[in-house]
Amino acid sequence: MIGLRYTSTMSRQGLPVDEGVLFGIGNSLLDITVVTDENFLKRFDLKANNAIIAGEKHKEIYHAMLDEFEPSFLPGGATQNSIRVAQWLLGRPKATTFFGSVGHDKFGDILKSTAESVGVNVRYQVVEGLSTGRCGAVITGEDRSLVTELGAAEKFDAKFLDEPENWALVEKAMYFYIGGFFLPVSMDAVLKLLQHAVKTDKTVVMNLHATFLCQYFADKDLNLMQYVDVLFGNGDEAAELCKNMGFSTTDIKEVAIKTSQLPKLNKSRERIVVFTQGRDPTIVAQGGHVTEYPVVPVPHDQIKDTNGCGDAFVGGFLSQLALGKPVVDCLKCGFYASRVVIQYFGCNYPDAPDFP
Repeated sequence: MIGLRYTSTMSRQGLPVDEGVLFGIGNSLLDITVVTDENFLKRFDLKANNAIIAGEKHKEIYHAMLDEFEPSFLPGGATQNSIRVAQWLLGRPKATTFFGSVGHDKFGDILKSTAESVGVNVRYQVVEGLSTGRCGAVITGEDRSLVTELGAAEKFDAKFLDEPENWALVEKAMYFYIGGFFLPVSMDAVLKLLQHAVKTDKTVVMNLHATFLCQYFADKDLNLMQYVDVLFGNGDEAAELCKNMGFSTTDIKEVAIKTSQLPKLNKSRERIVVFTQGRDPTIVAQGGHVTEYPVVPVPHDQIKDTNGCGDAFVGGFLSQLALGKPVVDCLKCGFYASRVVIQYFGCNYPDAPDFP
């Protein structure tokens, strides 16, 4: 039985937010982590420090990880990671809601229980005939080999949102977080949520998430940017977005400003664009102005895993956004969350946050 981890946070934060205030939708993956040796890598033809999509030769790796080890489990997928971090910081049970899709299997059961154990209200569409998406992390020494199988995560159906008890959660939310990775999965679901948010004056947060996904944000027919109140990306994604948009600059600050000034349906708030650059300053554009925020690096000997760092930054930002805090406070919390998570394997954190 997995213990409920949000109790200490709940008392520390004093329940400052409404239930269901933050809504996320994305790919539902179960992160399965084991510590082993090179023989296990050779058995499944894996490299020590690599990330791949599972092929036929990896078909049994996830069952081997369960049967032969005592693995650690974490709800995964970039958007779900950010929602979990936001939940950790907000504290109130079910302050956050997450939608995705899973298979009818034990991996889906584990994913649901681990997400719920930290207070997230998860609503997974169960897809028959496909396995729950999972990411196996095989740790050998300081190396981490990742094997991902998306499975049911790619099969979310927008009709799932129409079920009365599900749409009630959409209506309750005031902030929507939609990652770029979900765009190829169900654009119908994305547009349904975006149109609802604009119609009801709710805040839309999106993330570029990968360079190959920038084409969706630049697509003139989709015109996703007209819905976006807050946009996240990194330096590489900003450069790719610039290319796709046809901006007459390659300077990341100017790209941020130009992106922030793209036409917008909801005129009640100015768009915020946040471009992270690893250890280099984070760029934030709003209202025609751009600001650099320096990053305080974590000492190398304290770094365990950088994979969940970006997701954690967004989760920290979202938590304070949902509390109505100014951008500078959202950024402070984002930096805090990323510094914490980088000191753990996977997108993980201690039971209680230590953020003011």
